[in-house]
Parts: sequence; structure tokens; C-alpha cells
Amino acid sequence: MAVLEFEKPILEIQAKIEELKKISLESGMDLNKEIETFEQQAQDYKKDLYANLQPAQKLQIARHPERPNFLDYVQRITDNFMELHGDREGMDDRAIIGGIATIDGQPVMIMGTMKGKSTKENLEYNFGMPQPQGYRKALRLMKHASKFNIPIVTLVDTPGAYPGISAEETNQGGAIAVNLREMGKLNVPIVTIITGEGCSGGALGLAVSDKVFLLEHAYYTVISPEGCASILWRDASKAEEAADALKITAKDLMKLHIVDGEIQEPVGGAHTDYDEVSCRMKKEILKSFKELKKLSPEQLKQKRYEKFRKLGAFNE
Repeated sequence: MAVLEFEKPILEIQAKIEELKKISLESGMDLNKEIETFEQQAQDYKKDLYANLQPAQKLQIARHPERPNFLDYVQRITDNFMELHGDREGMDDRAIIGGIATIDGQPVMIMGTMKGKSTKENLEYNFGMPQPQGYRKALRLMKHASKFNIPIVTLVDTPGAYPGISAEETNQGGAIAVNLREMGKLNVPIVTIITGEGCSGGALGLAVSDKVFLLEHAYYTVISPEGCASILWRDASKAEEAADALKITAKDLMKLHIVDGEIQEPVGGAHTDYDEVSCRMKKEILKSFKELKKLSPEQLKQKRYEKFRKLGAFNE
């Protein structure tokens, strides 16, 4: 498993534990008390470390190469997933995957941005950066769900919409803008979870929702910290400073009323226990559906409109 820079002290403690176990085994000495002390020390240090991460450190976890991707979550949260392909205009953008499934018997339309875990997969999924055709496919599935009264779940993990020439030639900005407008008019509950990176309009194009949640070590921002630093200071190395200023973490975003809640991750991040984080996400989705189903379509749309009109807060 890939080790992040700030995690190295944990590895040093674990190495000492392994060394003591080896000495105990080879010499026959009883070192159980010493081993237990180091194990407790490692556990306490790890809990304290992950409870007090800086935004730049959360950024590293959100981008961890072994972090669960969309299909990992779908496999654990849903049953009977059937993928639906294409935008009906000539392309199936693999950076956004979606389809019909059930969650504890509840039919849902679930879709999200998809990243790979190898070079081959990342090329197939374009590193999680959708093109206009991906947003058009997502909107097609959302309208289908609205027509048949099926709640919608979107899972977002993207560094942003694809910025290439081909995307601009096929109206990237327009495709995202249409999604923002049309999602506001859907008649069914929409729940979004930012599972890793939630960057710029590329994320918002799937997140005009009744409930928006952030995983504990995910982030949601108008621009990446590196991009922000490059614009403000013309120096991408100041990304850590930009991450602090952008208020990208769940706790800051909840204060600004941009997200509705934070979903806790296992200690060490979602990549350490796929099943546990998926279980927590599933509970939040079902809880949200139970609450939102009490509202009529008109009430849903009105509350969604009001939510985004009030988005953000000023700090004096």
C-alpha cells in the first residue's frame, strides 16, 4: 500500500514492533508488555494524526491511488447494478458511469465519475475527467429516473472536467451549464456524495442535489489548490497555503452551508477499509431518501432552488 509522507512515523513505530516480535521469537524472551505498549502507542498516534489533519494532508488522502472508485462503491452499496451506456448522440464517455440498481430493495439511478487504479484504467476513464458527452449521458439517465420516479445517487471524484480541445469543441461549458439547470428541475430526490476530489464545475455538474455529503478526507472546491496557487502567486508550490485559504474540507464547507454533512472514514482513510466506508455511505443515502420522500415533487424543487440560492456565507 502506498505510504504518504505524513504517515511515515506510523511506519517507524510498526517497524519497531516487528523488530521486537522477531527478537522475542528468536531469543525466547517475553517481550509481550513492550510490544503491547508500542502497539497502543501506534494506535493512539494514528487516531490523533488522522483527527487533526491539515487540508493539504487531506488532499493527499483524497488522491490516494488505492482509494475506492465508483465501481468499488457500487459493488458494495447496491444490488443488481445494470450499466446504461451512451449519450444518444454518438459517444459513451467512460469517465462517467451510471445505471439502475437497488439499495436494500429501493430502486435507484446511480452514477458517478470513474477513476482507474492503473495506467491502463486511467486512460480508459480519462483520469476521471468527463467530456461533454459524459455530462449529457448523466443527464439522460437523470431524466429517465425522474420520469419513472426513481431516486438518484451521484458519487463524485474528479479533478475537474476534461480541459482538452476536443471537449471545448463539443461545448464543455454548455453541457455542464445545462446539467445545473436541468438537475434543479428534476422531480425525484437527489443525493450526492463527494468521495475524493470534487473540483470545479466538473464536480458541480453532478451535484445540484437535495443532499450533498463529503467523505471525511474528500475535498470540494471551485479550483484545485495547485491551480489556485498558480493564479494567485504564479507558484504551484504554494498549493498547501492555497488549500488552507480555499476552505476545502467538510467542516469548513458545512459552516459555509455548501455541504449538508460529513461521512466518517475508517482511521487511515477510505482505502484502508472499503466495506466500512461503503456501509456508512449506504446508511446516509437511505436516511436521506427516507427524509426526502416525505416531500412532493414541487416541494423538492423549491427546497433545492432555495438551497442553492443561499449557497455560501460571508465571514466578516
